[in-house]
Amino acid sequence: MKKRHRFWNVVIVLTVIVSFLAFAAHYKNWTKVEPDQVKILSGFYFKKLRYSELDSIVMVGKIPPMERLNGFSALEKEKGLFREFKDSLTTKKVHVYVDNLSNQKIKVVYNDSSILYINYTDSLKTLELFNLLESKIVSPQ
Repeated sequence: MKKRHRFWNVVIVLTVIVSFLAFAAHYKNWTKVEPDQVKILSGFYFKKLRYSELDSIVMVGKIPPMERLNGFSALEKEKGLFREFKDSLTTKKVHVYVDNLSNQKIKVVYNDSSILYINYTDSLKTLELFNLLESKIVSPQ
């Protein structure tokens, strides 16, 4: 039996580690609430939502049909950058950070017309974020 070259062993181990880290990064939405903004990280996708830029916050049952520009869907997850199907001239990009398609999602409109959808696997955590964002719209600080 031939011995495998050490280089290939290292390549295999590094591949497994990188794959695991990519899975862990995309597994859920990571958010950090700060005094003036919320930072959202989901894998390769990062978004800063400044409270001063928020226009409206609503809970929706479904996200509308959209064309995926980049991102992925897996089981109940939908993440990435999408474009609405409204018309052929629409170039607005929609950020989607949905961990559970069957639960309610938060639709955030910011910068007058930019849209972001987000939810967590835990519906209580989604409601917490909704209440926080809604309070920042009603009474900006």
